[in-house]
Amino acid sequence: MRKFSRILVPFLEGSLVKEILFALVIGIIVALVAPGIAVPLGFLGTFFISALKAVAPVLVFFLVAASIANQSVDTRTSMKPIIVLYAIGTLASSIVAVVASFLWPTTIHLVAAAEATAPGGIAEVLKNLVLNIVDNPVKALANANYIGILSWAIALGFILRSANDTTREIIQDFSEAVTTVVRIVIRIAPFGIFGLVANTVATVGLGAFVGYGKLLLLLVGSMLFIALVVFPIMVWFCIRKNPYPLVIQCLRVSGICAFFTRSSAANIPVNLDLCRKLKLDEGTYSISIPLGATVNMGGAAITITILTLAAANSLGVQVDFWTAILLCFVSAICAGGASGVPGGSLMLIPLACGLFGIDNSTAMQVVAVGFIIGVIQDSCETALNSSSDVMFTAAACLRQERLDAEKAK
Repeated sequence: MRKFSRILVPFLEGSLVKEILFALVIGIIVALVAPGIAVPLGFLGTFFISALKAVAPVLVFFLVAASIANQSVDTRTSMKPIIVLYAIGTLASSIVAVVASFLWPTTIHLVAAAEATAPGGIAEVLKNLVLNIVDNPVKALANANYIGILSWAIALGFILRSANDTTREIIQDFSEAVTTVVRIVIRIAPFGIFGLVANTVATVGLGAFVGYGKLLLLLVGSMLFIALVVFPIMVWFCIRKNPYPLVIQCLRVSGICAFFTRSSAANIPVNLDLCRKLKLDEGTYSISIPLGATVNMGGAAITITILTLAAANSLGVQVDFWTAILLCFVSAICAGGASGVPGGSLMLIPLACGLFGIDNSTAMQVVAVGFIIGVIQDSCETALNSSSDVMFTAAACLRQERLDAEKAK
């Protein structure tokens, strides 16, 4: 296995970011010059995203199980601070979104109601999360239920810690084999990005977003403020040095790819590969990255909050201070229940709208507006969510290294 990996090193270690940026530019040019050719190229993007989604569940299962099974009893991980960072980051995102909505209130023209089913309440969201934990393992792998995959992988990993060395080595070999497959899939990212960009620019263009420009500016502006101001401050408290080299690297590698895949779940292999390159503790990131793709949803919290307040403004609903505070917590909880797929956060908007007495039919019209602007909104949201998974994982690991170094002095 290791010999085969060495043969693939030249193919796997190229400058992926430069290739993706080049593919992005070429994709835009092709879409503008020959839109008829660009539209069919969307197949490349579909193929790339499908490949990522296919390998991610298997990778998470074997990586987590192997990591835990081969840990010594005394091995320490940084999961607790990572979970705290995930929670604070998501809540801070909803707070920023509320403040931004009060400073620059927006309204929307509600369109025809969308035919979709939203959860009936926060209790239903939490119930579904709990039920996902005990999902059938085969079903969890087939449906990419990462909560279920994690629960089974963690359980088997702890049980296998008492297995003989041969069994644990076999699990580790499976993990390395799947990891190599994933790295090969990631190397086709430039072709996938090229197809996605060409198809999107050729079919959608920019004209469709003019009517929702102010709403988009508020959404994207809030996400940029979180990504470039709030999250770096949180990282600084952990590592106590300039956070921007780490922040920029996470946005550049993870954020760009997530922007085009529009799926936190599909971006799990990319984030795991970035953590490996950052030389983080595998026992930590093998769990924190798939967990973050499920619960670390700062971008989703922003989307839910801003679109909900836009709906309230459009209907003339007065939003008082305490209701706004409650909305922050509701949006954060709802965001944690959003699925890691394109548009996953939009289906949680009716829950937040319920705070203001907005009926489900009207709320689903707001969801429809979200899908209209989703090409930009969802891309930025996923880039923020996915890049912060690596950012917070790295911050927690570097914090532990700093504390260990201080104790050693």
